[in-house]
Amino acid sequence: MSKPLKYKLRIDILMTVFLLLLMSYGLFGEEYHEWIGVGMFLLFVLHHILNRKWISNIGKGKYTAFRILQTILVIAILLTMLGAMVSGILLSRYVFSFIHIHGIAIVARNIHMFCTYWSFILMSLHLGLHWSIMLGIVRKKIDNLTPIYIWSIRVIGLVIAIYGGFAFIKRGIADYMFLQVHFAFFDYQESLFVFLIYYLAVMG
Repeated sequence: MSKPLKYKLRIDILMTVFLLLLMSYGLFGEEYHEWIGVGMFLLFVLHHILNRKWISNIGKGKYTAFRILQTILVIAILLTMLGAMVSGILLSRYVFSFIHIHGIAIVARNIHMFCTYWSFILMSLHLGLHWSIMLGIVRKKIDNLTPIYIWSIRVIGLVIAIYGGFAFIKRGIADYMFLQVHFAFFDYQESLFVFLIYYLAVMG
């Protein structure tokens, strides 16, 4: 694996971890949520710097169905991430507490929820489109994969997908995405680990 690809993979893994932690903000406090959000912003900028070659080629070459889908996803993620970050700054009570604009809290909160949950789903789809790269790395690390091993991975993937669909419904994520609910619900008796497992399954 080349060094640039290693760096990109590490940044993507960190962004995934930060994204999961951001979704669970109610379980560990707003101040930590804001600092993790700042970290996510820095990783987001670094991710685009490392992928600047892909960005510079947007207007070049032939567009296949896969490339069209990939480009639409990237643009949608960029817009929702920017929306989440700007609204997060406007709602900040700690890191950016010096920025205070009166009378926009409700609008900013709705924008933040809308953009946050759509970012989560869109980034999950984006990762899914690059899953073949991950599998290619695994194949290079493990020689002579047996049919049993390959089918075991497929079965595990299917189980995760089914459980993820269940978690998507149970957590009411669609309600947050379409602003049917304006405040995220957290069960404070639930452990952070269980919460992350649910959201990791949805991402899977």
